Amino acid sequence: MTRVGVIVFPGSNCEYDALCAMEQLGAHAELIFHSATSLGDVDAVILPGGFAHGDYLRPGALARFSPVMSAVSDFAAAGGPVLGICNGFQVLTEAGLLPGALQKNRGLTFLCQSTTLIVSSTRSVLTRAAQVGQELVVPINHFSGAYTCDDATYDSLVVHDQIVLRYRDNPNGSRDDIAGVANETGNVVGLMPHPERAMATLLGSADGRVLLEGFVGLGATTR
Repeated sequence: MTRVGVIVFPGSNCEYDALCAMEQLGAHAELIFHSATSLGDVDAVILPGGFAHGDYLRPGALARFSPVMSAVSDFAAAGGPVLGICNGFQVLTEAGLLPGALQKNRGLTFLCQSTTLIVSSTRSVLTRAAQVGQELVVPINHFSGAYTCDDATYDSLVVHDQIVLRYRDNPNGSRDDIAGVANETGNVVGLMPHPERAMATLLGSADGRVLLEGFVGLGATTR
């Protein structure tokens, strides 16, 4: 059984959504507080959504200094699967585990709605069970979710096939419609939409399952 650690920062508010989604997929999920210095015996790590440390300064900027992030960085460097969702994506960019940054949405508008994603690459722990070109309906819930990067970083993302998800109809002004990116090896992924909230058609969409099924399926085999 895949063991998934869900990191909890002061201000996280989606940790139980992530935990519940993992357990629905047959994984064992456990909460790990930000002050921990070890991840224990986990196979994969999720940084969930919320407002880590109140999002003071910049979203994710203070969370990168939490003690647990050293363990997350070591885990990622060893090839462990790491997923950052919404605020977790912001934390990963601030910590240097993913390229680029997230800035305020176009029009300075908070967005809470369903959006359609297009799978751009399957060379990541999150998208490996999907198909290139596949469309997925997944909700978004953010104010600072517009992905940005300089030209050199963008060119590198394209060359190394690191753009894993794009918006069909860009809701927030992200560069090149980018909704999610991976590191060069594909084991660290961040995205602004919430796949853990798209686990059942009764709730609007089950399209998040194909992403999280891929993430859980890889978790037990990469360590």
